[in-house]
Amino acid sequence: MTSSIDSRSITLVIGAGGRHGGTGSHVAQRLREQGRAVRVLVRIDDDRAHRLREIGVQIARGDLLDRRTLDAVVDGVSTVYFTYPVAPGVVQAAANLASAMRAAAPVPRLVVMSMSAAAPDSPSALGRAHSAAEEVFSWAGLQPVILRIAALFYENIPLLHAASIRSAGTFANSFGTAAMPWISGRDAADLAVAALTDPDRYPAGSIVYPPGAALYTHADIAALISGETGKTVEYQHIPADRWQRDLEDLARHDALATINPAMAQHISSIGEKFSQRPITPRHDPISLDDAIGRPPQTFAEFIHTHRDSFLHHTISSPAGESNQP
Repeated sequence: MTSSIDSRSITLVIGAGGRHGGTGSHVAQRLREQGRAVRVLVRIDDDRAHRLREIGVQIARGDLLDRRTLDAVVDGVSTVYFTYPVAPGVVQAAANLASAMRAAAPVPRLVVMSMSAAAPDSPSALGRAHSAAEEVFSWAGLQPVILRIAALFYENIPLLHAASIRSAGTFANSFGTAAMPWISGRDAADLAVAALTDPDRYPAGSIVYPPGAALYTHADIAALISGETGKTVEYQHIPADRWQRDLEDLARHDALATINPAMAQHISSIGEKFSQRPITPRHDPISLDDAIGRPPQTFAEFIHTHRDSFLHHTISSPAGESNQP
């Protein structure tokens, strides 16, 4: 992975304090490993901000939903990485950030981690909102590089299903027998790093659909978890409305607020779409290897790393967010 961005320039990373796929925090860490200056937007200066300071990241307090706080955050940066939690508010956040970026001189280069479901007619309300947010950035003349990663995150499985696997040895959702492309949050973050540091590969104004690393049905994933943990794990297909209700109930008991009703509607509707109208999704580990400079993480490796979450109740350390379904 070559670089044509001056390592002395500042990259603003937005979304390094979420709790889903970890792309924002991983982007910040990777950029620091390359010796690049990084500024991170945080709403609260907490333990997560302290951990980022320890690796040499600048911390800037602000709120994407409060335009007044963003001018100082954007001042002096050359590139911006934007990702937003799988939650409501992305359109307002995009409008406020676009306004602040337009007021900066020079206007920074923008890389957006969107979602493959982003479309005006998406069955997911969040997919429609992310499509509108992309348009806001384009209307503002920012010529964003938009990464619509065409895969589900590995992290969805422990986030959405670990509790059921631990308690009952089974998990259920609306994807049915559809074979889906999958990718780790770490590899998605490295794709974002490539887009931030190599504008020749990812030119301004481009919309990119990076593929997943592998294709698996949820029954395949159950078998992988069974093999790693030594306990029998089974998958069950249920209707989208039932899974949405189950996730909404899970959200009510989620102390870290990683699951919310908007996420429940989003992922259950995407599952229903693929279960009813199977397509041949894209996956291409070779092209991922070329983009991120190493072989992508396999699902088996991910499950091995997270095996305890399927066996014992653990409190996950806050990672980063993701806009993936």
